[in-house]
Amino acid sequence: MNRPANHPAIPPARIGVLLINLGTPDAADAHSVRRYLAEFLSDRRVVEIPQLLWQPILRGAILTTRPKKSAHAYAQVWTEEGSPLAAITRAQAIALKDAFGPEVSVDYAMRYGRPAIGDRLQALKDAGCERILLAPLYPQYCAATTATANDKAFLALAGMRWQPAIRTLPPYYDDPAYIDALKTSVEAGLAALDFEPDLLLASFHGMPQRTLELGDPYHCHCQKTARLLKEALGRDLTITFQSRFGRAKWLEPATDTVLASLPAKGVRKVAIVAPGFSADCVETLEELAIRGRETFEEAGGTHFAALPCLNASDPGIDMLRSIVRRELAGWTATP
Repeated sequence: MNRPANHPAIPPARIGVLLINLGTPDAADAHSVRRYLAEFLSDRRVVEIPQLLWQPILRGAILTTRPKKSAHAYAQVWTEEGSPLAAITRAQAIALKDAFGPEVSVDYAMRYGRPAIGDRLQALKDAGCERILLAPLYPQYCAATTATANDKAFLALAGMRWQPAIRTLPPYYDDPAYIDALKTSVEAGLAALDFEPDLLLASFHGMPQRTLELGDPYHCHCQKTARLLKEALGRDLTITFQSRFGRAKWLEPATDTVLASLPAKGVRKVAIVAPGFSADCVETLEELAIRGRETFEEAGGTHFAALPCLNASDPGIDMLRSIVRRELAGWTATP
C-alpha cells in the first residue's frame, strides 16, 4: 500500500531499552544541588509526609542549609566527566549499545535531574521505538526508587498520543547473574588489597523504618542479597544501612554507627561493599570511602577499603546484558 504524498515520515520500528538511575546535580555547587534536592525531596514517594506540612520545612531550613554541605560532598568526588553516577550510567548504556541486536536502541536517564526520563522516552519514540523496556537499576525494590522511576516514565507516557508498548525490569536482588557478578567483583576487590579484612560489611542505602511497616519489600530484598552473597563468597558478611536523613527511625544497624563501634571490639581491618548501588556515586565515594574511613580510623581502625560497585565492569555489564536480554524475550529474536 502506497502512503499519501503528505504522509508524515515514520521511522522503521525499533525496540528501546532505557536504563534509569537516581540522578545528580548538574554541577557540584550549592545552586545546582539546591535545584536537585528540591526535586528529589519533593517526591511524594521519597518523603511520605503530607506536602502541606513538608514543603515549608523543605523550602525553609533544609534548602537553605543542606545544599552547601551536599555541594562540598559532591565536589570531593566530581570528575572531568561530571557526576560519577551520570558518567558510569552513560558508560553502562554505551557498553550495552550493540548487545541485543541492530534493532535495539539503549539509552539512559535520571529520575531527578538530567537527562530526564521524559526527554529520553520521547527521543526513543522519535527514533521509531514502538516497544520500550524501562530498566531502573535498583536490584532491591523500593517504592522510593524503583516505583518513582516508573511513575515518572508513566507520567511522560500519559502525554503521548502514540504510546510505545512498555515493560519494566523486575528487581533482581536474588538473580543468580547478579549474585555471581557481585561475587566476582568482591573477590577481585579483596584480592587487590594489601591487607586481609577482619570483617566485610555490606552497606545498603537506608530507608525509614516506616517503609518496612507499610509493606515495602526493600529490607527483605537487602537481607536476601546479603545472605546469598555471603553464601557465594563463603565468608561472613555483616549488613548495615547508610544515608540516614531527618529524625525518623531508619533501618538498622546504621553503617556509621557500626564502623565507629568495631575497633573497640577488636575489628581493626574492614572492607565495605555497597551491593544495592549499581554505580558508584556520592553515597559510596564520599559517604563510605571518605567519611566512612574517617569514622573507622578515628575510632581506632587501622585498615579500611571501600570496594567499587559493579559499574561498567565486565561482570557488571555481563549481568545487565543477561537480565535485560531475558526481559526482551518475545520482542527480539532469540540469540
